[in-house]
Amino acid sequence: MNKLIDLHIHTNKSDGEYSPKEIIDEASNNNVSIISIADHDTIDAYNDELFNYAKSKKITIIPAVEISTKTERAGIHVLGYNFDLENEEFREALFNLRNSRHKYMKDVSQKLNELGYRVNVEKLDKIDAVTKAHIAQDIVENEENYSILMKVFGHIPKRGDFIEAIMNEGCPAYVKKQTYTPKEAVKVIRKAGGKAVLAHPICYKYEDGFTNEDIENLVNDMEPDGIEAYYVYVDKNDNKVNEAKYWSEFAKLHGLFATIGSDFHNKNGVHKEIGLIGEEILFPENEFNNLMKNIL
Repeated sequence: MNKLIDLHIHTNKSDGEYSPKEIIDEASNNNVSIISIADHDTIDAYNDELFNYAKSKKITIIPAVEISTKTERAGIHVLGYNFDLENEEFREALFNLRNSRHKYMKDVSQKLNELGYRVNVEKLDKIDAVTKAHIAQDIVENEENYSILMKVFGHIPKRGDFIEAIMNEGCPAYVKKQTYTPKEAVKVIRKAGGKAVLAHPICYKYEDGFTNEDIENLVNDMEPDGIEAYYVYVDKNDNKVNEAKYWSEFAKLHGLFATIGSDFHNKNGVHKEIGLIGEEILFPENEFNNLMKNIL
């Protein structure tokens, strides 16, 4: 297959570093011809100007979003594809999710302040789809937090390490965020005419202790249309884990189509590039054809 495809990319409309047009440029540089911008709980990247710019670069955009959901056990991300961008009910649902993000940011900032961390709430409040990553990045980059970070971690941690140790469930600054269940997110996406995909199942294994059976139970409950099988996981020690073969077989066994995504946020020399350039991962032509048949 000569077409490169990447259906999971983030921009600075959520927690990525690049603007939507810069993402198009990066995709073009990597010879990726089909992409999806899947920002967290927002579709603000999408407008006529972006579609026209992508067309000028010979890039096809499939509209997408990554919806934050919660089970009793962990946070689960649900990707929505090719929905009606003008659907008012869908836009309202995302708006409510973004508002809950800002309430969460303020509540968790209060807890962090009580623990001795300085948080720039005013700056964070200006970010439309503010995330844990934004909050943690603000903490670790603030020189005023140097002493407490050294005391707690013995070094300046990466934002992911800070989230895992301080902000996740069971941690000192944990705050429960109002959100959807995975099953509710699937319904919202379908009502807007879209297809629902379970994002990066491999992450729930290595970050939340899910077994393959747990993920099977999750899939059976939420009933998605597809699963993000072709994905390279990077752990906190920067080790890469590729279980694409297992998850592609899982998709076939459960009547799901398989998608491929880099989960690109920035170019840091460790995490994946747009199009999974340089990774040992191959999206077979039959999988590509099945994906296009189901998602378009």
